Amino acid sequence: MARKAAGRPPEETLSLWKREQALLKTLVVDRDTEAWQRDPAFSGLQRVGGVDVSFVKGDSVSACASLVVLSYPELEVMYEDCRMVSLTAPYVSGFLAFREVPFLVDAVQQLREKEPRLMPQVLFVDGNGVLHHRGFGVACHLGVVTDLPCIGVAKKLLQVDGLENNALHKEKIRLLKAGGDSFPLMGGSGTVLGMALKSHDHSTKPLYVSVGHKMSLEAAVRLTHGCCKFRIPEPVRQADIRSRDYIRRTLGVQGAPALRPERSKKAQRPKACPQGASEEPAVEEPRPTPTPPGGLPRLPRTPPTPEHARRPLRPRFLAEERVVGRGCP
Repeated sequence: MARKAAGRPPEETLSLWKREQALLKTLVVDRDTEAWQRDPAFSGLQRVGGVDVSFVKGDSVSACASLVVLSYPELEVMYEDCRMVSLTAPYVSGFLAFREVPFLVDAVQQLREKEPRLMPQVLFVDGNGVLHHRGFGVACHLGVVTDLPCIGVAKKLLQVDGLENNALHKEKIRLLKAGGDSFPLMGGSGTVLGMALKSHDHSTKPLYVSVGHKMSLEAAVRLTHGCCKFRIPEPVRQADIRSRDYIRRTLGVQGAPALRPERSKKAQRPKACPQGASEEPAVEEPRPTPTPPGGLPRLPRTPPTPEHARRPLRPRFLAEERVVGRGCP
């Protein structure tokens, strides 16, 4: 019988997560911070990373968290870390990071300790950055907590701030002719939240690129295009492929989806974000610790009890976590 993650967290937890997002959002840097980011050819960039969390079919508790590091510009895998994890949080739209990020932070920390020379200079995240209902998606969260440049790359448009996947949007997509073509995603507020990018000459669907942390949108879009052998950026594609293969090899999952080089779907992921809903998922004990200099906070993973929920709030860093079928990135 398939195991199920905990149900929707209490409202006190969701309120705490919103405050956590607001606090961490103040730390997001949306400009280029490294010399290689400002170079037209990204001279000086040698390592690009990708992260992914894949789910065991029919099981909303077991998942595989994956971190890969590729050489740039060759895009060959230099480092791979896959590990099985137990999720405790259900999917809650708008809070994906509180479900997934603790495991990804652990993977980054392990790499820092074991092979610091292989640390990626930028991380690609399968999800949104500032293109988010509260301006702080999973790519921002992971970037701030790890202090690494991050790029959010989503496969579907998050309909926020007036953005809609309507006839006008589809017409703009149709006008994207060659790989590298793009158009801005301007919300009703007048803010450019990201870019729709035709990542490959033969791709019919765009990617939605947004700033995660410590990198400008322009550089993020150029680098995303430069890392695409197929529609999906190679760091994310390899992280997804290897995590699914690890699940099959480790658990011998019968009927696990076959690896395909150009696309792979998350198990039980909702097809779209309802307009007006938050974007990411959830569940972990709201008990963050301020990030110590040069290190990463220890992030709890169990949902709070009513007693926890009644404790007075105090400033602290949490990370995000996601559940079965992460819906909107």
